[in-house]
Amino acid sequence: MTGFDWEGLVTFLGRRYDDVLELAGEHLLVVLISLAIALIIGVGIGMLVWNKPVARSVSISATAVMLTIPSLALLALLSPLLGLGWGPSVVALVFYSLLPIVRNTVVGLREVPLPILESARGVGMGPLRVLFTMQLPIAWPVILTGIRVAAQLTVGIAAIAAYVAGPGLGQYIFKGLSSLGSKNALNYALTGTVGVLLLALLLDAAFLLIARLTISKGLK
Repeated sequence: MTGFDWEGLVTFLGRRYDDVLELAGEHLLVVLISLAIALIIGVGIGMLVWNKPVARSVSISATAVMLTIPSLALLALLSPLLGLGWGPSVVALVFYSLLPIVRNTVVGLREVPLPILESARGVGMGPLRVLFTMQLPIAWPVILTGIRVAAQLTVGIAAIAAYVAGPGLGQYIFKGLSSLGSKNALNYALTGTVGVLLLALLLDAAFLLIARLTISKGLK
């Protein structure tokens, strides 16, 4: 790559401002869609297995193994089945989001104090009512932490999804790497990388706000 030129970067951004914003919006959207799907699947799995030792161990171990699969390899395997673009990107991001959500859901539900559960059952609450009205609200801070971790993972991995023509700022990173030595190679790579970092920080700040608004003061 050529040396860094601040004025050149400013000019580069000025000419591609709309494009950068569009890619940033796509990056954020694919992350949010993937997180929403992973949240439904992950919390659902956690609710089903939290009190079943064998199923719990298998679920957490399976999602942990899934996380060890290299992202480029997974995207390469998914692209023949789902084509290029959003399809393999969303599936891969959901895939990598499951471990922190499943694990934290299980941990959160198991950490609800036994006296609270016994009191709820003592007043006639059934298992489902106890789960939804007592356990999940108390476990929510732990579950939200898992979602927050998953969000940070997906923001970074979403950049790699550009390998299969996925949406987002990864397109600029790959364009910069594929054009090493050209005038704007560093500008492309730097814009994409810094953009991903800024999105990660903004998303993390959003989760801090969500935690502040949704977690009961008695649980803080």
